[in-house]
Amino acid sequence: MRQYIFRRILLIIPTMIGVTMLVSLIAELLPGDFIDVMLADHVAQGEDKDAIRAKWEEQLGWNDPWIVQYGNWLWNALRGDLGTSLIGSFQTVNEELKTRIPVTLELGVLSLLVGVAIALPVGIISAVRQDSVLDYLMRGGAIIALSLPGFWMAVLIIRVIYPELGLPSFPPIYNDPTENLPENLRQMYIPAILLGIGLAGPVMRLTRGEMLEVLRQDYVRTARAKGLQENSVIVRHAMRNALIPVLTLIGLSASILVGGSVIMETIFSLPGMGRRMIVALKDRDIPVVMGIMVVIAVVVIVANLLIDIAYSLVDPRIRYN
Repeated sequence: MRQYIFRRILLIIPTMIGVTMLVSLIAELLPGDFIDVMLADHVAQGEDKDAIRAKWEEQLGWNDPWIVQYGNWLWNALRGDLGTSLIGSFQTVNEELKTRIPVTLELGVLSLLVGVAIALPVGIISAVRQDSVLDYLMRGGAIIALSLPGFWMAVLIIRVIYPELGLPSFPPIYNDPTENLPENLRQMYIPAILLGIGLAGPVMRLTRGEMLEVLRQDYVRTARAKGLQENSVIVRHAMRNALIPVLTLIGLSASILVGGSVIMETIFSLPGMGRRMIVALKDRDIPVVMGIMVVIAVVVIVANLLIDIAYSLVDPRIRYN
């Protein structure tokens, strides 16, 4: 297992190179750049825009071929320097990520906990009570969770439900959990629930399907014939085998949660990576985009590594040699 984990960690390096190279190439091929944005916003009429563009391209090193620009960025990144933001306060990308990563990770972890806490019990109960009224209600709820867009629900809650209930709107300033945990949770629980519900739908349907298949297996019938209690049969024999495909889906959902955080962070004014990514793409702030993509790739790789480790805990037959 240790050798397997070590090999997977080593794979992070070529994966990072592939992801960042692709992002850098796409940014190179896109029409327009950061200088176009700056010229449109800050350069007065009558000034020599070509001279200003040439000066900035020289300062930023954009006169070099793309592969040279990427090589310089990669060399600096390997030394821990992800560059400097081209817009606003010109913070280093490392400083921006240091404040924004915890927000997105908190939202993602809370959403994952909400989704799993809803989906697993509902999926198992729905399979055990197959074709009952409860089963139909739970399946209907899963379809509704799959159908309703999270951003629409977020806008509905803020614009309609909150005023009707007389609840205060979300504060415009984000509260760090280490400074004001109750206020932080008040800001985070609605977007976390909305993202979690979106995850719960497919996980619940897969859990139900896998449980139904496992409950029809011979070893489950044998366990029941031996007189084991139904709870023991479901938890110790059926559920552990049914969870393996479900764990795969949960691992793949890591990237989906990061994508969903872009919308939720924007709607609820959360200063996370997703919201910053939107601004960086609009302003062609490529160093920030590259830094955020590195973090997203690491999160997805680590999440899938944890899922692989969980396989061996759920099913003792799985061994990594």
